[in-house]
Amino acid sequence: MIFAQTQQPQPGAFGALLPLILIFFVFYFLLILPQQKKQKSHKKMLDELKEGDRIVTVGGAMGTVNKIKDEVITIEFKDGVKIDYLKNAISQVMKPQS
Repeated sequence: MIFAQTQQPQPGAFGALLPLILIFFVFYFLLILPQQKKQKSHKKMLDELKEGDRIVTVGGAMGTVNKIKDEVITIEFKDGVKIDYLKNAISQVMKPQS
């Protein structure tokens, strides 16, 4: 006996692209969007930086903002040591202790 072979229906162009579209949306919502929010909040923090704020640099050094000039910030550490840092090297502003 001879059996006729049946072919499986081939998915359309949209059906073939659907997994790629889903992967893109997952990456967007899990990776790209949170990173954009983090960058936005970091930029806002740097824009609101003012003299006298206690800050932490990306290297972990803690000090007080002494002077702000464009993209360069002078930070004063203990014993009157002053060092210039780029604004982007500030990782966080410490909240004042009450």
